[in-house]
Order: sequence, then C-alpha cells, then structure tokens
Amino acid sequence: MPSTTSFKVLGVAGSTRGNSYSTRALKIALDHAKARGAEVRLLELGKATIPLYNPSLQQSKEIQLAAEDVAWANAFILASPDYHGSMSGTLKNFLDHFFEEFAGKVFGYVVASHEKGLTVMEQMRTAVRQCYGWSMPYGVSVNGEQDFKAGEISNERIAKRIKMMSRDLIVYGALVHEQFVRDLGGLDPDTFAARYRV
Repeated sequence: MPSTTSFKVLGVAGSTRGNSYSTRALKIALDHAKARGAEVRLLELGKATIPLYNPSLQQSKEIQLAAEDVAWANAFILASPDYHGSMSGTLKNFLDHFFEEFAGKVFGYVVASHEKGLTVMEQMRTAVRQCYGWSMPYGVSVNGEQDFKAGEISNERIAKRIKMMSRDLIVYGALVHEQFVRDLGGLDPDTFAARYRV
C-alpha cells in the first residue's frame, strides 16, 4: 500500500467570486485530505490573474507561480461554479495552460450548482481525459444556501461525500501516481507512461 504521508493535493478554485460556495467546499475537502496526512495547497484563480491562454506569448510571472503549484501536485481537486451548464472560464483557461502536467495524476471535482452540476463535472472530466489525467468516478455538488449555514456545510450527506472524496482521492491517487512513476522509470514499452520518458 503506497504511503500518503508525502502525497500532495492541489485544490484549484475556479470561481472569481469572493467566498464562493465551490471554494468553500473545496477548502473543506483540502482540510480532510490534510487530516489524512496529505500535503495540500490552494490555488485561487480569481486571485492568481492568469492571462488568457496564448501559446505564442512568453510565460508571465503569474503563470510561472501557478506552474510551480501544478508541478508540485500529485493530485488535484477542481472546483467550479455552474456557469450555464459548464465550468468557469478561469478554470478552462487553467486547464489550457497546464495540460501537459496532468498525466499520471488523479482529479476530484466539486461544483456549486442549483442543478446538480452533472454537465459541469462531465466537461471537466472530458478536458482532463484529453490531457491524460485520471478522474474520480464521482464528484461533489453543493447547492449554495441550501447546503450551507453560517459559512459551514449543514447538509450531512454532502459533508460525508466531501470527506469520502478526499479519502478516495489520496488513496487511489497515490496508487495511480506511484505506478505511473514506476512505469516512467522502467523499460516496459507497453505502458502509457513510456511516451513521457526522456
């Protein structure tokens, strides 16, 4: 069983709204991951001001700082509000910038939505799959004031689901990541990681 004591989880908050529900839920998920021994960081895209993706431009200081967090992480939790059935533009822009860093890493998902956020999570999974990342088979959807009271989650079912997701992310994430690293350093040509060997 892989150790999770040095496992690193980056939470990426896709909302630009201060004190957003998706970011609140993400912070709770990161607290649970930390309680299980993982190292955690939070990247708030509303504060990072990452410029619109343009592959022909030089990297800005903001992109370089975010890139350090991305390279540090073994797994990610992406959080987004439901914007017309899709993820936020800031989160999609983040995925566009760092798509090459996601192979061999597991992703969990949090959505703030009045409509369960299923299409939002599916779009995040689709983007992550195209970047060769691994997705948790379920996510967490919070419904604003219905699930929060005085800044805390009041819906016990949602609270348990967030805790479960955090646990599963670090346990299964460690398994996938450690196998990917072994494959990367191995000689077996019949593994996906072989394409990332230098």
